[in-house]
Amino acid sequence: MAERRDRRKFDQLRPLKIKPGYLSSALGSALIEMGNTRVICAASLEGRVPDFLKNTGGGWLTAEYSMLPAATPRRSVREVMQGRQGGRTQEIQRLIGRSLRAVTDLSLLGERTIYIDCDVIEADGGTRTASITGSFVALAELFKALKIRGDIDVIPFFDSVAAVSVGVLNGEILLDLDYEEDSRADVDANFVITGRGSLVEVQVTAEGAPFERSLLEDMMALAEKGAAELTMRQKSIEGAWM
Repeated sequence: MAERRDRRKFDQLRPLKIKPGYLSSALGSALIEMGNTRVICAASLEGRVPDFLKNTGGGWLTAEYSMLPAATPRRSVREVMQGRQGGRTQEIQRLIGRSLRAVTDLSLLGERTIYIDCDVIEADGGTRTASITGSFVALAELFKALKIRGDIDVIPFFDSVAAVSVGVLNGEILLDLDYEEDSRADVDANFVITGRGSLVEVQVTAEGAPFERSLLEDMMALAEKGAAELTMRQKSIEGAWM
């Protein structure tokens, strides 16, 4: 593999744009673009918690994920029209929720629930990783708004979090795969990493032959590089709030 289709280096992220405050109707929001993948992330607050947290004094954070029917070249059917969510959707929204809860001190929220909504408006690979990275910015925007109006005393983050994909294609380890690369990868992985470099989650799959542990370590090193770049972009947007 001499070069990638879009002429990126093997260790290079796709062009990244994050626009905070994208929705005027949400306390926290962001539009994230990674190449041709675009996701609107929104953070909302509700003054109640699930039953298992009632009378504990602590809060909760949950996420929902969906794709517009025209987000891909071939139109998909809205899941609501099918009467149920697909397994992939449920897996991704649980991943987003876990990733953000890992870096948020929910005990400081009181008995309130944060809802993270991720809506993919264009999909070209890496929608789950883009959703996590963009949702952290949307959540930071929500906390900033709550602090400004006096609803919270401190920004309740332990750390920041970002996510990136890494894959192996034709013997080369690639960072931040687009759909065409992902669909042909021999090994496909998603890494969720905090700003301090701790792992929240690693999802890795051999699409064919098994692979050696040393390859996973090389993939992880590349993921750490990409996540650090994403974290720097988040910090350039949120600054002192992070």
